[in-house]
Amino acid sequence: MTGFIVARAFRAIVVLVFTVTLVFIVLRLSGDPAQQMLSDNASPEALAAFNAKWALDRSIFEQYLFYLANALRGDFGVSFADGREVFSVVSERIPKTLALTVPAFILSLLIGIPAGIIAAVRRESAVDKGVMAGAVLGYSIPNFLLGLVFIFAFAVWLRVLPSSGSSTWRHAILPVATFALFNAAAVARFMRSTLIDVLGQPYIAAARADGVPNWEIILRHALPNAAIPMVTTLGFVAGGLLGGAVLVEPVFAWPGLGSGFVNATSTGDLPVAQAMIVLFTAFMVIINFGVDVLYVVLNPKIRKH
Repeated sequence: MTGFIVARAFRAIVVLVFTVTLVFIVLRLSGDPAQQMLSDNASPEALAAFNAKWALDRSIFEQYLFYLANALRGDFGVSFADGREVFSVVSERIPKTLALTVPAFILSLLIGIPAGIIAAVRRESAVDKGVMAGAVLGYSIPNFLLGLVFIFAFAVWLRVLPSSGSSTWRHAILPVATFALFNAAAVARFMRSTLIDVLGQPYIAAARADGVPNWEIILRHALPNAAIPMVTTLGFVAGGLLGGAVLVEPVFAWPGLGSGFVNATSTGDLPVAQAMIVLFTAFMVIINFGVDVLYVVLNPKIRKH
C-alpha cells in the first residue's frame, strides 16, 4: 500500500513539473508580451526596455531556470500589468472561485446521484428515459452557453436575478446553477451505468433469491460497490469545476480565477497566466492523487499490494 501511494505521489510530481515546463515554453512562444502590454504605437526602444525590465530578452532556457529557482522558493514573479506580486493577484481571486465551485459541487452530487439511482432502479421506464434525456441534454450543452440561456431567462426575460457581478449572494445563483446542472448530468449518467452494472452481478441475484428486500439490496450491497468507480467520476467533476471557471466566470463577470486567467492571457500578463495554469494543474494533480488514495482505502485488492 505504501509503495502504491509513493509511486502515485512521484507520478504527480512528474506531471506537475512537466506541465510547468510546457506551459512556460508555450506561453513565451505564443506571442510577444511587450507588444500586448504596450500600445500598438510603442517605439522599438520602449519594447526593448520592457523586455529588459522583465528579463524577456534572455533565452527561454535562462528564463526558465530563473523562474523555476524562484518558484521553488514560492516566488512566482510580478504582474506585468500592475507590478503586484503574482501570489497576491492570484490569491485574492481564489475565494471568489471557491464561492461558486464548492456549492456547485455539492449541488451536483445532491442532484446527480439520486437521479442516477432512480434511473437505474427504474431502468427502461419512462422515469429512466426522462432522467437520461435530461442528463444528455444538460451534458451536451456547453456550460458557457447554458449560462447565457440562464441570463436570458432569469435576468433579461423574468428579471428576477442579476446577470453579472458578485456583490451579493443573489449574483452567485446563476453561475452556481450553471456549474451544478452541467456536472450533475455527468454524475447522473455515470451513477446509472455503474449501478446497473452492479445490479447485474451474481451476488445481487443471489440476494434477491434469498428474499432480501429491494431497498436493502440497493443500500447495503449495490451502492457500496458502485462507490468505487464513482470516485473517479467525482474526481473529474471536482477538477472540471475549476477548469470550467475559465468559461463560466467571464459570462457572469465573476471576478474569480477563470476571469483572471482570461484577462491575463488576453493582455499578455505572462506571470499571472502562468501561475494560474500551474494552480489549475496542481489542483487536478491533487484531486487525481486523492482519487488514487481513495481507491486504496475502498478496494481491499489494491490494499494488499
